[in-house]
Amino acid sequence: MVEWIISEGLTDYAEAVAFMEQRVADIRAGTASECIWLVEHPPLYTAGTSAKPEDLVQPDRFPVHVSARGGQYTYHGPGQRVAYVMLDVAARGRDVRRFVAQLEDWVIATLASFNVTGERREGRVGVWVQRPEKPLGPSGATREDKVAAIGIRLRKWVSFHGISINHDPDLEHFSGIVPCGITEHGVTSLVDLGLPVSMDDLDVALRSCFEATFKTSTQ
Repeated sequence: MVEWIISEGLTDYAEAVAFMEQRVADIRAGTASECIWLVEHPPLYTAGTSAKPEDLVQPDRFPVHVSARGGQYTYHGPGQRVAYVMLDVAARGRDVRRFVAQLEDWVIATLASFNVTGERREGRVGVWVQRPEKPLGPSGATREDKVAAIGIRLRKWVSFHGISINHDPDLEHFSGIVPCGITEHGVTSLVDLGLPVSMDDLDVALRSCFEATFKTSTQ
């Protein structure tokens, strides 16, 4: 069984990490169920294990948290739905690549429920959308913006950290970092794409698409 938790308001990042650490240990010990935890954070930057110092453009703008998840710098803040994923990957086949692909499929399916085509890109982490209405300079090449980020860690085959989908964050807040080390593309959100979607709508879609993607029962 997978427990779903939705926290109201803004969740302190350090408290979230402490919760995940304990839950992962309990899952591994067999004393707690797997868990999906949906939160929003106050504005902050996180530095993953591959973060480069030069990609922190404005180090004094928001709190910066060093994170044990994979990836580089990312932003969390109000209007962004973060889904922390505490799942037993050992019980799901011990295939890390497949697990990450399932997380990507989950995000893509969630976006599709709002008629948004999310795509993977080789060499770029996260999920991307094409923006033909915003061509790149005089070349007219199609612009692509990032709408969701993925960064996980495994401890004894239990995952934590997870995904984030931009519902309606302040996109200007991303300017304080080079998101995931990528400079030639931008960021977007569901609202920025013109969708009248509420956070509750997004949560419903996340749960429905999780069940379809991972084919597991939930409580």
